[in-house]
Amino acid sequence: MSRVFNFGAGPAGLPVEVLEEARDQLLDFQGSGMSIMESSHRGKEYDAVHQEAIANLKSLLQLDADHEVLFLQGGASMQFGMLPLNLLGVGQTADYIHTGSWAGKAIKEAKLIGKVHLAADVSKARPARIPKVGELALTPGAAYVHLTSNETIDGTEWWEFPRTESPLVADMSSDILSRPFDANRFGLIYAGAQKNLGPSGLCLVVIRKDLAARSPATLSSMLRYATHLEENSLYNTPPTFGIYILMLVTRWIKAMGLENLHLRNREKAAKLYAAIDGSGGFYRGTAAPECRSNMNVTFRLPSEALEEQFVKEASKHSMKGLKGHRSVGGIRASIYNAFPAAGVDALVSFMREFQSKNG
Repeated sequence: MSRVFNFGAGPAGLPVEVLEEARDQLLDFQGSGMSIMESSHRGKEYDAVHQEAIANLKSLLQLDADHEVLFLQGGASMQFGMLPLNLLGVGQTADYIHTGSWAGKAIKEAKLIGKVHLAADVSKARPARIPKVGELALTPGAAYVHLTSNETIDGTEWWEFPRTESPLVADMSSDILSRPFDANRFGLIYAGAQKNLGPSGLCLVVIRKDLAARSPATLSSMLRYATHLEENSLYNTPPTFGIYILMLVTRWIKAMGLENLHLRNREKAAKLYAAIDGSGGFYRGTAAPECRSNMNVTFRLPSEALEEQFVKEASKHSMKGLKGHRSVGGIRASIYNAFPAAGVDALVSFMREFQSKNG
């Protein structure tokens, strides 16, 4: 069997070391005689996994005592509604910063629940970009300020987070733990696991404890942050295998070092952007250079026919998942934490060859 280079936006590739360890313990987890998937979430085997996963995240994010880690289900999309249900009270306003497709989805769901103010809207800007801090029109006393730290579809990423009086909330699904940052500045962070943390179906939430206390008592128990905080994410049966893989992935990140991982991510992205910028216009980046994502490199070719040909030929060279999102087209190379540098080198080489034949 030969593994391809998976440039897909998610579910994304996992570290080979993690896959190998999970494979080796799939039938018999640490001598227990059963898989961790078959183990009780109340048993000692799974409890050790659960506690290490939380401890690894707290260590990597350098969380203070005011913040807690939750493992929830429904992916980041569930949080689009769960967040305002818990934190947007009657008569309050939530500030949202609209930077593209995923921010737009969060805004749409929040409007079903309460009053939303767009603190900035650059969703139609071309090239795609992140607003400057001075562009933000924030509401005094807002319930919270929401941003999407990395727009997977448009290929933009926040490199400087705003300082806000209201609690800052971020959807970090696409760039969580891809670089060091001050997580304690945020009131709440949520992230679907399937890009940098583990398999799909699991959502990480990092929440300041005083915000969890806002959860209305009339809200269904499963939708209340307070419920999951009080029960250490064990109110119901959690996605145990997903948390096990997350534990292995965070162990892998700790061994590598978050700063070293960040440098590797920057180098991978820089190679691709250099190939785009050095193509004489044959490849055209879709994001403003100062806002380019290290996780999702997006670009266009001279025609849609060439883009289709590019994707097909790349696939024959074991490079999969390069087709851009259906809403925008083009090419998207998602190069998350576990994506190997060799895959970027292979793509850069292919881009040069393709241009020489079709440019």
